[in-house]
Amino acid sequence: MKIVTCIKRVPDTEARLKIAAGRDIDAAGLKFIISPYDEFAVEAALQLREAKGGGEVIVVSVGEAAAAEQLRAALALGADRAVLLEAPPTLDGLVTARALAAELKDANADLYLFGMKAADDDQQQVGPMVAELLGLPCVTVVAELELGDGKILCHREVEGGIEVVEAPLPAVVTITKGKYEPRYPSLKGIMAAKKKPLEEKEAAAGPSRVRLLDLSHPPERPPGKVVGQGADAVPELLRLLREEAKAL
Repeated sequence: MKIVTCIKRVPDTEARLKIAAGRDIDAAGLKFIISPYDEFAVEAALQLREAKGGGEVIVVSVGEAAAAEQLRAALALGADRAVLLEAPPTLDGLVTARALAAELKDANADLYLFGMKAADDDQQQVGPMVAELLGLPCVTVVAELELGDGKILCHREVEGGIEVVEAPLPAVVTITKGKYEPRYPSLKGIMAAKKKPLEEKEAAAGPSRVRLLDLSHPPERPPGKVVGQGADAVPELLRLLREEAKAL
């Protein structure tokens, strides 16, 4: 079983972000991590390999040289080898997808896993785009996977139940929060990650067609208002919801 998992380097989701020059975040002292949904995808790959009793898990990332840190983190979790496709950060998902597809077209993997979305740009584009470029079936927002004979069963949470989708292998699947809670790296895994192969090469990425014009914090919320206590406050609350909030 050969599984490729694509990951992205993003700012720590618990960090307090500062804006620099209106078009970027201030990276000084900022911690970067594997995008959380990509962590679910890495965990899914590791569990599938363990269920099969063997195989290879490869992690791939498109980004700056600093993304090697996140690839090493995935290797510490248990991935076998990593590939860094060096390219400037871009908001153009198609540029990223083309770079990944160029690298993966000869990978001959059984399964290609992505996080449902990246935590920074929230676009949910790259996985399906790679599937289209490679001519592979794609199932998105999957919470649990089951391997079959030459196929994979994907469990998707939908309103009121679970949808089960079957796809032939090889396939592209994007993973969301569900069964695959990321494990912690062991000391042995961290030490082993230093010796595992991490190949760095230039990405086959074209020019970005998307340009960030402005970046700003959302406006501060107005202060709350206490209208009273108990049942006596209900008429005033209804009036404010109707006349001020326009919610009724």
